[in-house]
Amino acid sequence: MGLVAYFDAASTEPLHPQAREALLAAIDVGWADPARLYGQARRAHLLLEQARTEVAEALGARPDEVSFTSSGTQAVHLGVLGTLHGRRRAGRHLVTSAVEHSSVLHAASLHERGGGTVEIVGVDLRGRVDPAAFKAAVSRPDTGLACLQTANHEVGTLQPVDEVAAACREHGVPLLVDAAQTAGRLPTPQGWSVLTASAHKWGGPAGVGVLAVRKGTRFRSFLPEDERERRRVPGFENVPAIVAAAAALRAMTAEAAREGARLSALVDKIRRTVPEIVPDVEVIGDPVERAPHIVTFSCLYVDGEVLLTELDKAGFAVSSGSSCTASTLRPSHVLEAMGVLTHGNVRVSLPRGASAAEVDRFLAVLPDVVHRIRQDAGVA
Repeated sequence: MGLVAYFDAASTEPLHPQAREALLAAIDVGWADPARLYGQARRAHLLLEQARTEVAEALGARPDEVSFTSSGTQAVHLGVLGTLHGRRRAGRHLVTSAVEHSSVLHAASLHERGGGTVEIVGVDLRGRVDPAAFKAAVSRPDTGLACLQTANHEVGTLQPVDEVAAACREHGVPLLVDAAQTAGRLPTPQGWSVLTASAHKWGGPAGVGVLAVRKGTRFRSFLPEDERERRRVPGFENVPAIVAAAAALRAMTAEAAREGARLSALVDKIRRTVPEIVPDVEVIGDPVERAPHIVTFSCLYVDGEVLLTELDKAGFAVSSGSSCTASTLRPSHVLEAMGVLTHGNVRVSLPRGASAAEVDRFLAVLPDVVHRIRQDAGVA
């Protein structure tokens, strides 16, 4: 089949060429301990702080508000639990949406097991929370933190972060915003108190996350104290990877308006065409208020794992939030919360440079793949 068309950027974006170039250069000059005082260490320190400044500028933060973590998941865990720990006298109630990334929900579960309380705000059929319902939830006087993603990682729906942030501000509640799917692609919403992101989602190397904590937000790490990264994140900084992450974010941000519009047009084509060429299919998520690169649909009478395997054989790398994969053995919590079809779920997330020809080939192949799976299952 030739080269595989990679359509799983929401999981990880391929390394940006500028990130690769920056990484190779920084490996040679940024390997020393940035906390020391000799020449090589000072050079590493300068590289680290320049990267911090660039990331902060791209995300709408101050450099001294930004810390680097080992992953987006670690950033979320530290952000959620560190903010709750810092505000434990204000209250131990956590508010979050039903469709947050699993890292948020796992942190919430740990908080609950430790004696805290958690309120989960539901979503509509398009996967969006109701700002009024969220406002009612954060009005509880012992609310210590609220969490809301910028865009859903499975269906692409944008969340009303600005409206929720205003409600949080009104009630004096800090808002943690998970910007993993939009950093480098869309402008960062205003009003956040804590922001998390992950470099490999914007074309940086894996192993670099971002935790930004606004000045004035009470935060205290629940881990043993370490001198690194504003005492928020323990461990030695991976300076070359951080430099590469900053280079990728700078490049992706510069390209965002043009490339985002191009990818969004391709996503619109998929959203419009799939229901026309495949029977019994549901396209999921908001058709307009969405991340520019993500489209998700579900096919009735189709096993999601089989569909992904057959598409892989046909030359397409896609993902799924569908039921009964080997790793989860249950449907996606996002699709369940939305109340939409979970069978045969496919998430197409287009990376930088995805071509119209690849999308056309995908649309040409998909109907026959779905038909053969249904035929084998005796439902075609």
